[in-house]
Amino acid sequence: MDLQLLGPVEASREGTRIALSGTKTHTVLAALLLARGRVVPDTRLSLLLWGGRPPVTMSAQLHTYVSRLRKLLEPEVTLERRGPGYAVRTGDSRLDVAEYERFDRLGRQALQEHRYEEAGTLLRDALELWQGPMLVNATEHLVQEEVPQWEEARAATLENRIEADLALGHHQRITAELTRLVADFPLRERMRAQLMTALYRCGRQADALHVFHEGRSVLAEELGVEPGHGLQAAHEALLGATLDLAPHPAGPGGAPAVTRRPAGTAAPDTAAVPAGVLLPPFMLPPDTGVAFTGRTRELAALRRMFAGTAGEPRRCLITGMAGIGKTALAVHAAHTAQEEFPDGRLHADLAEPDGAPKDPRAVLVRFLRALGEEPPAPAAHDLEELVRLYRTRTAGRRLLVLLDNAADTAGLAPLLPAGPECAVLVTGHVHLTAATGPHTLALGPMNRDDSLDLLTNALGTALSATEPGSVERLVDFCGGIPLALRIAGARLASRPHWSAARLAQRLADERSRLAELSFGELDMAEALAGWLRRTDAETRALLARLSVLGPRPFSAASAATVLGLPVRRAEDLVEGLVDGSFLEPVRSPGAPPGDGFRFHPLVLLHFQSLPVERPVRSGPVPARQARGSFPPGPLPVL
Repeated sequence: MDLQLLGPVEASREGTRIALSGTKTHTVLAALLLARGRVVPDTRLSLLLWGGRPPVTMSAQLHTYVSRLRKLLEPEVTLERRGPGYAVRTGDSRLDVAEYERFDRLGRQALQEHRYEEAGTLLRDALELWQGPMLVNATEHLVQEEVPQWEEARAATLENRIEADLALGHHQRITAELTRLVADFPLRERMRAQLMTALYRCGRQADALHVFHEGRSVLAEELGVEPGHGLQAAHEALLGATLDLAPHPAGPGGAPAVTRRPAGTAAPDTAAVPAGVLLPPFMLPPDTGVAFTGRTRELAALRRMFAGTAGEPRRCLITGMAGIGKTALAVHAAHTAQEEFPDGRLHADLAEPDGAPKDPRAVLVRFLRALGEEPPAPAAHDLEELVRLYRTRTAGRRLLVLLDNAADTAGLAPLLPAGPECAVLVTGHVHLTAATGPHTLALGPMNRDDSLDLLTNALGTALSATEPGSVERLVDFCGGIPLALRIAGARLASRPHWSAARLAQRLADERSRLAELSFGELDMAEALAGWLRRTDAETRALLARLSVLGPRPFSAASAATVLGLPVRRAEDLVEGLVDGSFLEPVRSPGAPPGDGFRFHPLVLLHFQSLPVERPVRSGPVPARQARGSFPPGPLPVL
């Protein structure tokens, strides 16, 4: 089934449009779809349907709208009553806003890595999903709340697509489009700078200057401000006759290094970087947006590894549960290591958006291009040849390679560079010691002081000082998980009319705590769900069965009782869960050291909300499977 929100709210089955009657029915469907599986409380649905004046029969009418949608959309789409509201499960249906976000994210990543042709294609695919004004057949209450942020996202996608076109030398093709866009969005300075660039490269310097001065007047009249840095920089480049040159790949600190053409020399025909110039690749994502907090011991260990000992491999695996800050730590450490790795820093996310492992051949092709090696066409599909080229190119170079979300040794091993001069950081929730060497950092929840510091950095010291007790309650509810703490901080920082006590009260309800830990693209429940989707059904079933043991530490013997298995067998399975970062090792009361385990509170809340996925059966555990993996067969139902 196809579900459309980027335009009129519509649903179609095998190309046939489903008749959804009434503005309020469209609104209920749109609100549930935009929540992406999270519960939408009745109170929010009421606000989106009737504003602040719900009818006396509100609950009955909501039930009617949901029942109507169930009859039309099931079995492909399921609407469920959960707690105080409703949630939707879309299954394998296609949701246009999810497709848009995926294309946009991949396009932005390609643009950051200077793969301009691929970026343009992906961003055009994202924009083509828009079928007109969004949510035009929903209530004005939903439109006012949701549409502005999506229109902002669409405008940013347009700007990124135009940036890719300019980098490819397509300035003549897009000048007319940019002129219309600047008329539609007169206050968007990036679009105005892009129009100036296109006009200049078409030989229309006077028109480009007029666009700048017109924008300066509009900003002064409408907002009372001067042009920002980006528009001012475009103006200076225009006056310095350098708007016809594109930036090189990012230089130190991520800033673009622009090569200026000497005055009086002929301008090049395209926006390409001059031949023969190859700067060290810098593929790292941006560092954390707030001051990096905590992880002092782990950062010190990474810096020692970067310094290294001559001749020894420098490889480190960072493991931990979803949201624990593996990527943030690795990226921050990599950003601070410029002096140790003057030949560049490479980065790749080894997971597809749906959690499936990426083909290592695609990653190798990207790395080789960043290193100045364009693989021959036949080699692009030959893993052995790509590995040979990659290791030849990296031999003797002082590079740092950051490999994020590694799932298995088979996908990781081809990406390890040659020689001890290179260092490798790998993040993942499974142990891959055979491929990464002896260095492993297993991240646990942050301690209380670091958690308070992180939340204070996100909130600002003023709120933290006025409501210290409520802020401490927020820290307790987040359980030392950096993602949860950042979400809590972001929600309060964006809603200055909220108190910390108000959010703490909402998080106090365990039934809705995970749903409350969501803000924009940050979603604790989705992070946990995505983490678990990347493992097998037997592991998920085993964890769900053990979740009946609750939040307290338990021993292998307790696990054996719940599973109905011999203690040795249960211990092997539970230790495997620890290796996969699903359980925390702790000291269990009355148990010997090393025989205590515990769920993280947020992980436990997630599992307690799920049914056991499938039965599991007993059987001998081969020695090679005793730690870190699970037998293929399921355990029996208890």
